[in-house]
Amino acid sequence: MPSSDLPRSETPRHFDEHGIEPIPAASRDSTPWQQFWIWAGANIAPINWVLGALGITLGLSLLETLAVIAVGNLVGCAVFGVFNVIGHRTGVNQMVLGRAAFGRRGAIVPGVVQGLLAMGWVGVNTWVVLDLVIAILAQLGIHGGLGLKYLVAGVIMAVQLGLALYGFYAIRTFEKYTVPATVLIMAIMTVLALATTAPDWTSATAVTAADKLTAVTRLLTAIGVGWGVSWLPYSADYSRFVRVRTPGRSVFWAAFLGMYLPTVWLAALGAWLASAGGGSDPSTLVTATFGVMAVPVLLLIMHGPVATNILNLYSCSLAALTVGIRAARWKVTLVAGAVAATVLAVFVQADDFARAFDHWMVSILVWISPWASVVLVDYFVVRRGRVDVPALYLGDAGPYGAWNRPALVSLGLGLVAAWSWEYGMVPALQGPIARMLGGTDFSWLSGGLVAGGLYCLLAARARRRVAAAPVEPAAEVAR
Repeated sequence: MPSSDLPRSETPRHFDEHGIEPIPAASRDSTPWQQFWIWAGANIAPINWVLGALGITLGLSLLETLAVIAVGNLVGCAVFGVFNVIGHRTGVNQMVLGRAAFGRRGAIVPGVVQGLLAMGWVGVNTWVVLDLVIAILAQLGIHGGLGLKYLVAGVIMAVQLGLALYGFYAIRTFEKYTVPATVLIMAIMTVLALATTAPDWTSATAVTAADKLTAVTRLLTAIGVGWGVSWLPYSADYSRFVRVRTPGRSVFWAAFLGMYLPTVWLAALGAWLASAGGGSDPSTLVTATFGVMAVPVLLLIMHGPVATNILNLYSCSLAALTVGIRAARWKVTLVAGAVAATVLAVFVQADDFARAFDHWMVSILVWISPWASVVLVDYFVVRRGRVDVPALYLGDAGPYGAWNRPALVSLGLGLVAAWSWEYGMVPALQGPIARMLGGTDFSWLSGGLVAGGLYCLLAARARRRVAAAPVEPAAEVAR
């Protein structure tokens, strides 16, 4: 991958050589269907069963859990669809687009966080696969202890790294041919699960109004609105490859449905199994329901986390290039793998994966929601949907400058607001309002409202200036 910011025209290749420069029209050959398969493939994964099982773990009934999942994801996935449309309109990856809102140097901060976030997700998703494989092999009488875990993890990581190395075109091809088969197998497994388990629709351990409110807010944060929001920093990285003449509504619906359908489907399945006494651990959900029948579909079960991780590794490399790191992609990928291994070790030690995963989601949404709110306000309110793309690659003297103080101040105060409502895994990540209200978590909502609302006020002058002046092409591009 080239490390230069300089846009250049090139035709699509099997090996993706594009960096963070705008994708030229000749290389934009992706279709809405291909985008749908990319996002569907990343979400047809055992980890999404945990999303539904978490509702039962938090004390909600099956009906309550299904309602929160279905309604919450309408909001989160809709915002995700909008971010994909912005990427399609500009042909620019997500972290570079942030330069319009935060400035050339100001966008480095979200870029660094996104890189670390992507590496962390690789560890989380790899743990789910590792746990599943070890549990199913144990059903067959294969026990290898720690050595077997390392072997399985090494094979999984090698596949992920190989696909991520080749970039978007390999990711697109991988999803195109594997996701339809995965959907078919998951449909069969769903029918089998529904036929062999008897769920409890109404029983709930959270009985008081306060307990239910707390459980609902934490479920919305972790798996309702929060699930679609957690994907926002990745969105434009892939929609930038969609054909130029594709209608924006097609891009939106491809992204929305690709995210919403598999997430709600598998989360509902996880809630169903957990309410029937299947537990919340991914391996327990699979082995207790399917037993050795899960063996023929083992590789397809592994597909979802692998498909998710290749997106994480690819977007991680783009984030690294955005902040100014000049290195070959394989070097960035190796660093990502090292950090992912650390996260993996933490999750292996967790006694309750569902709760550990809940805390992980809470910790990442505390920054994503205010960041996303500032980006949306900047694009739709301040700039009226107009971005001077060449200017995104200029130096500090360019139209977007080095720092956009109103945006950075809004982001900072939004983080404070989100933290105040956050109820995370450690005391430092438990805000005063969340503690006062018994663990209620509205971090995503408070952070987004404060950051977005404040930026509207602070950027009023900039909004009037941009509305009065037409967009002019940048004179030159910084190398």
